[in-house]
Amino acid sequence: MAVKKYKPVTPSMRGRTGYTFEEITKDKPEPTLVKSFSKRGGRNANGRITVRHRGGGHRRKYRVVDFKRDKKDIPAVVSAIEYDPNRTARLALLNYADGEKRYIIAPVGLRVGDTVLSSQGAEIAPGNTLPLSSIPTGTRIHNIELKVGGGGQLVRSAGTAARLIAKEGKFGQVRLPSGEIRLIHQNCTATIGQVGNVDHSNIKLGKAGRKRHMGIRPTVRGSAMSPRDHPHGGGEGRSPVGMPSPKSPWGQKTLGAKTRRNKRTSQYIVRDRRVGKKKRRR
Repeated sequence: MAVKKYKPVTPSMRGRTGYTFEEITKDKPEPTLVKSFSKRGGRNANGRITVRHRGGGHRRKYRVVDFKRDKKDIPAVVSAIEYDPNRTARLALLNYADGEKRYIIAPVGLRVGDTVLSSQGAEIAPGNTLPLSSIPTGTRIHNIELKVGGGGQLVRSAGTAARLIAKEGKFGQVRLPSGEIRLIHQNCTATIGQVGNVDHSNIKLGKAGRKRHMGIRPTVRGSAMSPRDHPHGGGEGRSPVGMPSPKSPWGQKTLGAKTRRNKRTSQYIVRDRRVGKKKRRR
């Protein structure tokens, strides 16, 4: 996929870039694989905002994507590559030999007319899904399961890929895009290849309106607010925040606080994503 530039006829178009969509082969989604959903604007069941800066945006329909790839040993032909407004990656529409249709995340190199397979003995080719025990070390993979049969959860965004670097016992060591090395059971499945739409990181929106189309509302700096709205607010001139460390709008410290509290799965992290830190296996 290539990135296109716009003629700067307005200030907002000077730095703007967009998709060429040259890989898209079908304009409308498969009717049997879409469903509507209502937006919540970042609000929970009680109507309170729990995720800020959400709201508005273009109307979308959700594409039901097959992350489990549980149709074993049944070949499928790629009939189309489609755009998905709900994710950065593209989707590939599969027509299975038994007549069923499903969406999968489209990896790099997957074309219309290619055949993909989910099987323990499948070929090491983009789009095929195998358990880690059947994948050679050094292979680039995506859509990786964390629980056997639970469906792919890791490495699903555009341009990302993990690498299977080692196998020991019943676990395989997988290096994730963040740099973290994690133990994953060898019975968990993964899809071969790198996620497509690699140039997504090179897109520049160019104006605030494109962000609003995505359903993301403006973010205001705390130092631009009043003292009653944010701890950083108030003061004379453009001074620092006026406290030893920055705080959230609710007064909690935002630097140095640990955000990971899942001790149950910490034992499966071999190498932390932060450079120079290693997890000791228990």
